[in-house]
Amino acid sequence: MTLQQWADNGWLEPHVTSPQEIANLLAIVDRDLGDAGRGISADWHFGIAYNAAMKLCTILVYAEGFRAVRTLQHYRTIQALPLILGPEHRADADYLDACRKKRNIVEYDYAGGASEDEASELTAYVLELKEKVLVWLRKNHPSLI
Repeated sequence: MTLQQWADNGWLEPHVTSPQEIANLLAIVDRDLGDAGRGISADWHFGIAYNAAMKLCTILVYAEGFRAVRTLQHYRTIQALPLILGPEHRADADYLDACRKKRNIVEYDYAGGASEDEASELTAYVLELKEKVLVWLRKNHPSLI
């Protein structure tokens, strides 16, 4: 499927972004990455790193002229990753979807659901994803960066 087909299905809606909006989202990513390792619980570390990952996926969707609708917003934003960056990023979407599920557990169901190793792994992943997103933006939407 394409993003346009998703929009036709009502899963995305048109969105016009700006360099300022992208800069604001990147600032949130940087803040979250900085906060993620500051002597907090593994659950919060994981949640903050997940938030940074979501912002990077949001940047991709926004840059392509869409935004996910409220129903399944995180899921759809993550699943758009291989549609935008390419099918070789399917494993990235699968990993982030597993993180989404774990984040929901530690946020809403019980404490202690994320280990420090999982949180550190996700933080390292987000740093790599940020570089991929920046390279993609420079190539595909240089006016936004």
